[in-house]
Amino acid sequence: MSTSRSMHATAAALLVVAFCAAPARAADAPHFGQPISPAAAAAWDISVGPDGVGLPPGSGTPAQGAMVYAQKCAACHGDKGAGGVNARLVGGQISGGGPVVKTVGSYWPYATTLFDFVRRAMPWTAPKSLSDDEVYAVSAYVLRLNNIIGDNDVMDAKTLPQVKMPNRDGFIPLYPAKH
Repeated sequence: MSTSRSMHATAAALLVVAFCAAPARAADAPHFGQPISPAAAAAWDISVGPDGVGLPPGSGTPAQGAMVYAQKCAACHGDKGAGGVNARLVGGQISGGGPVVKTVGSYWPYATTLFDFVRRAMPWTAPKSLSDDEVYAVSAYVLRLNNIIGDNDVMDAKTLPQVKMPNRDGFIPLYPAKH
């Protein structure tokens, strides 16, 4: 019985020492980074949901997007999104017995995902460098190349979430009530 009490007392003492020593060790830890201001954080808070929440003002057409694409996207993604040093954006298939080729047109469930990805990550050499109008235009162009929208369709915060992607129903939503 005394051995059990002794073990409990030792364990309790070790916990007290560890608890008291943690702040001292934390004070000696390296201090990487610096606090970020709310304004700086807001510049990176650019997520766009499937329902379009978070889309900025602006607009673009496939014709406008073709010009931006030729200047800032074709070097990596090839002529008309056919693929180059980076992934193809057009065509593809995810069913039908052939090889699976995931592209914007065959795999992505929401057009807003295209906008979100282009805005935050493209062009690869200069992410976040496109204006919102350029992102809407490139999104419209890629959607048009995949025959998802028409030549004269205008993409903006109202119309982009309404685009029905071919594989929208190919996913099980994590939060079904939200979508």
